[in-house]
Amino acid sequence: MFSNVGWSEMMILLVAALVILGPERLPGAVRWTTRSLRQIRDYASGATSQLKEELGPEFENLRKPLADLNELRGMSPRSVVTKHLLNGDDSLFRSLDKAVPSGDELFGTSSGMPNYPMPKPEKPLGPDERPPIDTDAT
Repeated sequence: MFSNVGWSEMMILLVAALVILGPERLPGAVRWTTRSLRQIRDYASGATSQLKEELGPEFENLRKPLADLNELRGMSPRSVVTKHLLNGDDSLFRSLDKAVPSGDELFGTSSGMPNYPMPKPEKPLGPDERPPIDTDAT
């Protein structure tokens, strides 16, 4: 539940609780908090198990669309083609990856980008100058 809370945050919370509650009430507050969290967890697991018992095999039918949706979230175009058109065999893509040269081999640059000459930047407009208007574009 608190998997993303680090030790430094826990120490800050402990110091804040010590300052706010004081040393005499802090152990009781910690006991109350742990008891409440345990009770909430028991209620949630009890509700889930009761729902499983009442619905029986239909409970899995309710979970299947959610699992399918989570699977679709992770799909990329390559994985869709691999799964639906190639029946999960991605050897075609692996052989294409080996056959197609990388950008370094094509363009001779280390970044993989083409080595085209950069256009010269135009001089900035002066304080009283107006930008040019392209009548064809307006």
